[in-house]
Amino acid sequence: MPKKLNHITKKSEKFLEKYLNTASPTGFETAGQKVWLDYIKPYVDDYFVDTYGSAVGVINPKADYKVVIEAHADEISWFVHYITDQGFIYLRRNGGSDHQIAPSKRVNIHTDKGIIKAVFGWPAIHTRLGGAKEQPPKTDNIFLDCGCSSKGEVEKLGIHVGCVVTYEDEFMILNKKYYVGRALDNRMGGFMIAEVARLLKENKDKLPFGLYITNAVQEEIGLRGAQMIAETIQPNVAIVTDVCHDTNTPMIKKIVEGDLSAGKGPVLTYGPAVQNNLLKTIINTAEKNKIPFQRLAASRSTGTDTDAFAYSNKGVASALISLPLRYMHTTVEMTAKDDVNAVIDLIYKTLKDLKSGEDFKYIK
Repeated sequence: MPKKLNHITKKSEKFLEKYLNTASPTGFETAGQKVWLDYIKPYVDDYFVDTYGSAVGVINPKADYKVVIEAHADEISWFVHYITDQGFIYLRRNGGSDHQIAPSKRVNIHTDKGIIKAVFGWPAIHTRLGGAKEQPPKTDNIFLDCGCSSKGEVEKLGIHVGCVVTYEDEFMILNKKYYVGRALDNRMGGFMIAEVARLLKENKDKLPFGLYITNAVQEEIGLRGAQMIAETIQPNVAIVTDVCHDTNTPMIKKIVEGDLSAGKGPVLTYGPAVQNNLLKTIINTAEKNKIPFQRLAASRSTGTDTDAFAYSNKGVASALISLPLRYMHTTVEMTAKDDVNAVIDLIYKTLKDLKSGEDFKYIK
């Protein structure tokens, strides 16, 4: 049994709490990116932010050979779509927001006048029983109530069509073993790559290549931030980290989703976008260092920023290291601290095993 790792310090856990609690909805990631950049600046030689907000810290910026470690910064959210004459607000998804969890949730409506509080209203159970068939929550019947009695009153608060809405739920640690909160998908990835940068700095490691610690925007609506930043950096190698499903909770079919479990280590994906020789390098690093890992088979695509990097710039050797997550796209996303440590360790040690100019082509 390998010794348990603990790369996470009290200071870095405080950063994680602040980062997860800072809203970073798709298309409006600025506040979260500022928190992330402030944390990594001491550990990098340079940094930059692109037109749409993807943030990159760079170690060895003058090196010709470029390696990316990447996560995405955005979280699912809602847009104000329609305000009724009675002051109720209907919404449109921004990313893959789950309509079934919405009723009775507290939310923040982001306006130019600041945060306006509201709730997802829902008819009381007494009014739903008997008679007509009970309606489930759907995107066309869930609504916000911000305590107003008219459209004009809503608009005076600064709320208008296009305002973004995020859930209020915040970070917590469950049973000393699990991180819980909204937007662990995928700000846990941003946290883990930031911790890799910290370890490299504190351990005074010298890399023979340029390292681009990349926190991309707009993954939740089609990998858009990764598409843009891949063209900007033009890397030779990309190691992407995201989340995948812990399939050992109730109501999930392992025949469909695979057999993956929180607490059993990082998940390495096989699929067309994953460059096999780079994947073998990562597996060798894991086995050499006794880092436990799990395996997942993708189909046509991984559904992550790996796809955007792999097929950019005439092809970039790319791989995916995932963090098992329970209850994805809810406000109680949950991941094991041991897995977080193991992903940090695997990325860190893989970077130390990589060589500048390494050729991952299939045929040599």
